[in-house]
Amino acid sequence: RAGAAFQYLLVQKTGAQKNVGLIQLNRPQALNALCEGLMAELRRALEAMESDPEVGAIVLTGSQKAFAAGADIKEMQNKTFQECYSSSFLAGWDKVSIVRKPIIAAVNGYALGGGCELAMMCDIIYAGEKAQFGQPEILLGTIPGAGGTQRLTRAVGKSLAMEMVLTGDRISA
Repeated sequence: RAGAAFQYLLVQKTGAQKNVGLIQLNRPQALNALCEGLMAELRRALEAMESDPEVGAIVLTGSQKAFAAGADIKEMQNKTFQECYSSSFLAGWDKVSIVRKPIIAAVNGYALGGGCELAMMCDIIYAGEKAQFGQPEILLGTIPGAGGTQRLTRAVGKSLAMEMVLTGDRISA
């Protein structure tokens, strides 16, 4: 089974012709917080789907409660700016945006911070009734770090993007 090689993801091919790659973030105890291990697995899964000639499109999803509640703050909290800047921290986060096959984010529940940025890297976002999008980094004294400010502005316009980034407020589907 394809998902057996992953700790933080459930990966399979689905659809009538098994031509849709389905990647589900599977870290429920942390609301699918995006730790380095999960992001490394996501890159591997995306590379496998991209190189599979049977896969025509990819769906990226989470759970009913959380698509992804953001970057793993526990993993980040003891890193200094210099450590983040000089290491490969956030390296490869843009893999979603450079995959040549269409990626659809199926979002329900929280898509906050890095989770919102991850959804915005996808080509299409389908949002469920309980979807909540936000960039709450300001509440931790920082700003979106993986291109979120630029992508959010393109997605919702300058005024709403500034409101979301500067207040930490969320929007619904």
